[in-house]
Amino acid sequence: MVRIIQVLVLALVCIQNLSAQTLGFTLPPGQKRVQMPIEIYNNLVVIPVVLNNSLPLKFILDTGVRTAILTQKTFTDILNLPYSRKYTISGPGGEKLVDAYVTNNVTLALPGIQGRGHAMLVLEEDYLELRNYLGTDVHGILGYELFSRFIVQIDYEKKLLTFTTPEKFHKSRKYQTLPMKIEDTKPYIIAPVVLQDGTTINAKLLMDSGASHGLMLDPSTDARITVPENVVSSVIGRGLGGEIVGKVGRIKSIEFGTYKLNQVVANFPDPNSYSDSIKIGNVFRNGAVGGEIMSRFTIIFNFPQEEIYIKKNASFKKGFHYNLSGLIVKAKGSQLNVFEITEVRQQSSADKAGIMAGDIILSINGIAAQMLTLNHVNAFFNSKPKKKIRLEINRKGLHMRKEFNLEDQI
Repeated sequence: MVRIIQVLVLALVCIQNLSAQTLGFTLPPGQKRVQMPIEIYNNLVVIPVVLNNSLPLKFILDTGVRTAILTQKTFTDILNLPYSRKYTISGPGGEKLVDAYVTNNVTLALPGIQGRGHAMLVLEEDYLELRNYLGTDVHGILGYELFSRFIVQIDYEKKLLTFTTPEKFHKSRKYQTLPMKIEDTKPYIIAPVVLQDGTTINAKLLMDSGASHGLMLDPSTDARITVPENVVSSVIGRGLGGEIVGKVGRIKSIEFGTYKLNQVVANFPDPNSYSDSIKIGNVFRNGAVGGEIMSRFTIIFNFPQEEIYIKKNASFKKGFHYNLSGLIVKAKGSQLNVFEITEVRQQSSADKAGIMAGDIILSINGIAAQMLTLNHVNAFFNSKPKKKIRLEINRKGLHMRKEFNLEDQI
């Protein structure tokens, strides 16, 4: 799923300026480097964060946000944190969607890293259902405050995150260097993109660790960006205004230095569906590179020097596929092991098998749902074309069995 918090951040851009106070992420005295394990969910990096030295939480590490965001006010209420301002976030039609609050002078601690004096945006409730669509307890988003202070290395393969102070960082010769431009606190690169019709575009792309997709290109930003003929229509993300719809197809290639990725799956948002995410303040871009591509590299962000360093990993040659089942699944329940099908793509193999939105998964290929995580469920549904899937489902109290083969429609 494409970035699911982008629209929220855009709606609250005026609030982000409140974080201009001095930020205080530091390493212990004499220490110049910290390494910590991370979790990966749907290509998103999840890190442990302790709020005000007492409440252990999990945050998404996101290059696309400036100010720390907490998705549920319950946690700050527990700590009796004061709020300096309250905002009501409205949807496109003016209807109230969710209230948001600003709390200041917050302490955010990561393993080996202490952060003091932060402003944080707090949502009344988890309107975007992050925990349900990622299948794990995710409580917030953290970004620029870390990237501006340290050289940040994400090793998707080993699931390790390394922070190094800029004065002690030395790039290994094994990494390629890509020039990067920081605009409005976010990292952008220029990358050659070859479309299916052979057109080559030097696209300006946000390097977005908070997006799970591989590549997003917006046709409204350049007349040469055309939607390929072989596409499927689908929900490509969720935002405050609701579902973000678009077309999903392939491009011929995209290059990062001497690395070339072929037949990459790309999202093409429908007109007016994702336009607010293309322009943030005065920053224009053609699209974004997300976790499905970034996870094929070990990637190092050097914000102070405006450079990115990349080295391919074992996933580099893995083929690109898009939702081979045609299903979108949400994890529910206190243990997040009740799996509800929320969308069935028309003409997908699951649709042809008679699976419907609202069905509850009881087992997949003989494995009880209670034994699975949402990561496991999605891995089953996106393993490889032609793989047979046997589902047991509950449909409004009726027990059913369904079978279908995974299919690549693009």
